[in-house]
Amino acid sequence: NSYRLELLSDLRRRGLHDVFHSSLLRIHEPNNDRLFPGRLDSQVFEMENEDGEWAIDHILSHRGSATNAVFEILWKSGDCT
Repeated sequence: NSYRLELLSDLRRRGLHDVFHSSLLRIHEPNNDRLFPGRLDSQVFEMENEDGEWAIDHILSHRGSATNAVFEILWKSGDCT
């Protein structure tokens, strides 16, 4: 129940795996500009810049260390996790 997707050449060059289990696939729904005005693909994933892969604006706080570290992140999209 896996599918091989045809990926953009930039994604293949970055090493993105092209086989996904069917439970992970969803129908593509384009951005809703009323709900998310001005949201661009480049805010989530910058394909030209290898260093911007994770698209983090900055780290707000952290606790713990090594494998138990937890970070609060402000993403370039404006979300905070």
